Amino acid sequence: MPRLTVEAPAKLNLTLDVLGRRSDGYHELRMVMQSVALADRITLETGTGGGVRVRTNLSFLPTNEKNLAAAAALQFLEDCGLDCGGLSISVEKHIPVCAGTGGGSSDAAAVLRGLNRLLGAGYSGEALARLGERVGSDVPYCVLGGTALAEGRGEVLTPLPALPRCHAVLCKPAFSISTPELFARVDGVKLRHRPDTEGMVVALEGGDLGGAARRMYNIFEDVLPPRQAEEISGIKNVLVQHGALGANMSGTGPTVFGLFERAEDAAQAWEELRGTYRDTFLRPSEERSEAPRAAAAYFMSGTFQNGMEAMPDPCVTWAPE
Repeated sequence: MPRLTVEAPAKLNLTLDVLGRRSDGYHELRMVMQSVALADRITLETGTGGGVRVRTNLSFLPTNEKNLAAAAALQFLEDCGLDCGGLSISVEKHIPVCAGTGGGSSDAAAVLRGLNRLLGAGYSGEALARLGERVGSDVPYCVLGGTALAEGRGEVLTPLPALPRCHAVLCKPAFSISTPELFARVDGVKLRHRPDTEGMVVALEGGDLGGAARRMYNIFEDVLPPRQAEEISGIKNVLVQHGALGANMSGTGPTVFGLFERAEDAAQAWEELRGTYRDTFLRPSEERSEAPRAAAAYFMSGTFQNGMEAMPDPCVTWAPE
């Protein structure tokens, strides 16, 4: 039976701004997003009979259409009208769950890219991104990946130059944050500070890593409950004390990340944080880095070079029969 395994990289928010609530009930967003190769692995196998079936390595995750991977598959098959003779989806999670790093959305995007290749459906990257809008707000970005300005609900995408080469440490504290609660808190206050999104774009266009890192800002940090805000602040302080050029919370959290010029500084921050936080990840600068490969997370460059093209399929295995 035809089978394909693809990777589903996490995303980071270099900036995140909420401009207000729209008439359709959604919020108008403006954010600069970056793919990072801390990735789930998605294996698709057609010809299995019995519709769409999902299995994961985490027992608490749903395996029906509430799983975005399944929702994406159902949407794709309905839209293309192809009969794949049953589909099995295996989701091997490495991105922490409920972390603000787009794991579920990236899984859905990987399913769309993978099925497009596996079934030879011929969708363009732009068409896959539009299809992804029906699955989730972050899915269009995750289809295309790289570095991008995302507006609207997150589906209006403008490609940006790749973040300059650097080292990243990601750290997820052991608590969850309610996304609806944070949006409600944003709606209920007058925010004093906003991300310098234009400055971030200029820094990226100029290849200015320090300028980009200094402009990282997420307005959701301003409305966190006090105890959670204190812990997020503490992680950011550790990153900065070890030499991070900047540190930021991603999405609605709670993952915090820092950008480093020096691999040695990043490794020291990773060492300190992983003693307290299990879900701490380091991007090695080279294949020979002493950091464990299982903890590796590195940035993925832009994938928009020829217009709205989908992220190149990072195929791990491909078995036609």
